Amino acid sequence: MTGLSAHEAFAAYEAVRHRLPQAAPSDRQYRTAATLEDLADDFDVFLLDAFGVLNIGDRAIPGTPERVANLKAAGKRVLVVSNAAGFPHATLMQKYARLGYDFAPEDVVTSRATLLAGMQGLRDKHWGLMATRSAGLGDLEGLNLTYLEEDPSPYDVVEGFLLIGSAAWTETRQALLENALLSRLRPVLVGNPDIVAPREQGFSVEPGHFAHRLANRTKASVEFFGKPFTNIFDLAFKRLGTVDRSRVVMVGDSLHTDILGARTAGVASALISDYGFFAGQDVAAAIAQAGIVPDYVVAQP
Repeated sequence: MTGLSAHEAFAAYEAVRHRLPQAAPSDRQYRTAATLEDLADDFDVFLLDAFGVLNIGDRAIPGTPERVANLKAAGKRVLVVSNAAGFPHATLMQKYARLGYDFAPEDVVTSRATLLAGMQGLRDKHWGLMATRSAGLGDLEGLNLTYLEEDPSPYDVVEGFLLIGSAAWTETRQALLENALLSRLRPVLVGNPDIVAPREQGFSVEPGHFAHRLANRTKASVEFFGKPFTNIFDLAFKRLGTVDRSRVVMVGDSLHTDILGARTAGVASALISDYGFFAGQDVAAAIAQAGIVPDYVVAQP
């Protein structure tokens, strides 16, 4: 499902602000920069979103692999912090290598891993799974999972629902899930809070979109794992060890996930303006409307 405009995507995030972490109003002024290398003197650790920062769809953003390599060569620690729940870790590592990036496995922190880390005490439940079969179940071994598709019977018998990938999700499946929760409330764990993701053409609709619809239409307990929530940043800092948070910057293309998440985690933020969510849009107007102010607006990664 693709084709949302930037305006529609922004409005969708604004409509669910009450479920996102709350940021105090700020009168801060952001600074502008051309690329991430202009920030190198100010930060020791760069946390990079994937879609809109490293790549758009299956293509690397021009010049970004080289700039990431330059930051690492300058002694900077560079981690990917991504709401990429739909694919196994090994698949992502292969993708980044194919796009020209050289990340160590432990330096890629995803909402899929965050979800798994947050499932302590819940692994023995029987879960219904929103996911794309072709993506595979790597990292999910040991969980009792049943794919949610057109057969209505699993929706009734599972003990909870995991929402990690929506590429194959349909309105029929969404209706089955809503009806199942209306009949019997069960936990809903969302491995990707994104409502949309930037693609080569428009925006794809992500699990967060369907999760917020569930929360609107049922009384289900919906728990999100990933940006802008602190759980993914907690996992990232476990990977980093002891660092000075004043020397850490989160780089992303979305105000409502990357920048809001950075503020919630207590680190600086840089919004990419020329690629991803705000490509061709009025970034200043969006910042003013949302009241989510980054420390930097950077033209390109």
